[in-house]
Amino acid sequence: MVAPHCASPVNAPVIGVLALQGDVREHLRALADCGASARPVRRPSELDAVDGIVLPGGESTTIAKLAAAFDLLEPLRAAVRGGLPAYGSCAGMILLADRIVDAPAGQQTIGGIDMTVRRNAFGRQVDSFEGDLDFPALGEQPVHAVFIRAPWVEGAGPGVEALARIPVGEAAGRIVAVRQGALLATAFHPEMTGDPRVHELFVRIVKEATSA
Repeated sequence: MVAPHCASPVNAPVIGVLALQGDVREHLRALADCGASARPVRRPSELDAVDGIVLPGGESTTIAKLAAAFDLLEPLRAAVRGGLPAYGSCAGMILLADRIVDAPAGQQTIGGIDMTVRRNAFGRQVDSFEGDLDFPALGEQPVHAVFIRAPWVEGAGPGVEALARIPVGEAAGRIVAVRQGALLATAFHPEMTGDPRVHELFVRIVKEATSA
């Protein structure tokens, strides 16, 4: 486990976690450990009160349908287009993609990152796995990543920075972490490993955006 080295609680940014389905509590805890003021978001008024938003892992089609039912889908799209920092893990990566491969008919996304993402790219639940990734933006020590019915990035536009790739195996070279401006996405679940560095990076992104 990597020892925490997180943001100071002084002038803590307010970061919401979309709390409709998925691993919400784990993200709230990880953000709080990194010095953010973390809170669940289920209503447009709660979205209006945050400096950044996390889209958690879960089931992307279910999250999108619930967001529409709670009148949150269009506000989320507008907020991301307007510059609200967002981080998506696993299903959240799918939701931040402008384009999806192997999506069910009618699946909607929030969009924002100029990338094409393949759903369930590594296989079904039984094909879930863990492994170490080089993630230079987080330092020299590898990131231990947990992949659960995970997507990967099939292609990305010139404004998208590939932060981590699968190192070996049949999927070697596939992109599993990206950043485009104030938008961050990973195919894996950092909230499950105790390594705070991905959340720390997002807290810094939010603080930079709010100070700007």
